[in-house]
Amino acid sequence: MCLYLLLFSLLEAIDYILEGAQNLVIPIQNYKSTPSRKKLLSKASFLTPTNHNGVEYCWLTQEDIVRFLLNSIGVFSPMPTFSIESLNIINHDMMTVSYHDPAISSLDAIIRAYIEQSSVAVVDEDNRLIGEISPFTLAYCDETVAAAIATLSAGDLMTYIDYGGPPEDLIELVKMRLQEKKLGAMVELIDEEFSLSSSSSSASSCSSDDESGSNKVTVLGRYSSARRSEAITCYPWSSLVAVMIQALAHRANSIWVMDADHNLIGVVTFKGILEVFRSIANAKRKPEKENTSKQ
Repeated sequence: MCLYLLLFSLLEAIDYILEGAQNLVIPIQNYKSTPSRKKLLSKASFLTPTNHNGVEYCWLTQEDIVRFLLNSIGVFSPMPTFSIESLNIINHDMMTVSYHDPAISSLDAIIRAYIEQSSVAVVDEDNRLIGEISPFTLAYCDETVAAAIATLSAGDLMTYIDYGGPPEDLIELVKMRLQEKKLGAMVELIDEEFSLSSSSSSASSCSSDDESGSNKVTVLGRYSSARRSEAITCYPWSSLVAVMIQALAHRANSIWVMDADHNLIGVVTFKGILEVFRSIANAKRKPEKENTSKQ
């Protein structure tokens, strides 16, 4: 879901995000393309304009707004140094799936994670975090990931979608299970997809394969752009600013919260971070309204 906005303030943008908008599309045709403006846009990745029929647009995400707030973090002092637990932004209603559960059983959780701009935690039998399945990592995968979801465990799917392409043994496992289900057409699709990718890879470069010595199939295109399914973690006593830096450095929309025994207890998302900054703005506006009413 994205929202098209003409004129709005930062607080209004945050409000739209908190109300459910995933991205904001902003036309900027009312501003003159001066050299100083172009210089500003080049420095801010979230304001890189796209031209369409003579009108420039910006695509603004939750991550972009959090990055902007981090760059101005001193304005909000001392709140950013408070722990995430004291700020009450740890979401305990997280989505999890057991490592050995069928990946297809996590589909509802993946859909919910996409809507909420979060991820699904992959845990062991002791509720210890192993990794995550991110809808945004899945978005970088090709059509063969549907076969992987239908045939693999959640843990194996996590490995399958890891950037760089799935291991060859997992590809063979998917094909074998598809054949057992009499889904020969899907097997042909996988063979075609990975044979084309391997051919492209061989034509462009073969030296890196010789150096790595790994058993991964080199897959160009979408897999090469995806990020690792390794989960980023923090603790209840971690400061808000530390968690923001972690999230932005790893471009992770979910930071998993562990207790002292390394058990998974919750998650912090960009949306939760934005709620804190919005509450600060609300707190600052109350005295202003009271002073206005007295006058």
